[in-house]
Amino acid sequence: MILWHNPRCSKSRAALALLQEQGVTVEIRKYLDDAPSLDDLKAAQRALGLSAIAMMRPQEPDFKAMGLSKTDDDATLLRAMAQTPKLIERPIAFTGGKAVIGRPPERVLDLL
Repeated sequence: MILWHNPRCSKSRAALALLQEQGVTVEIRKYLDDAPSLDDLKAAQRALGLSAIAMMRPQEPDFKAMGLSKTDDDATLLRAMAQTPKLIERPIAFTGGKAVIGRPPERVLDLL
């Protein structure tokens, strides 16, 4: 399983701990240091089955500072996440072509 992880985020840490408690081998991608490309984000969107806005943190100050809106099209929002990865909701767990956003953290267990 791959986890797009921010170690400073309590929800992300909780999701990682839940997976580890289940004995899952987790490959951690610190997405703020290793930013996903636009193609990575498109693949994540397909795996999640969500709109781009549902993958985002619109309350982040950069969302407004970048002139973004919750009604922007997916292409615009995906480009914004590629440019500014802290806009990506966290954590995101991936396995077997599927993905979930770990909010609440227990959602990652849905992939098991």
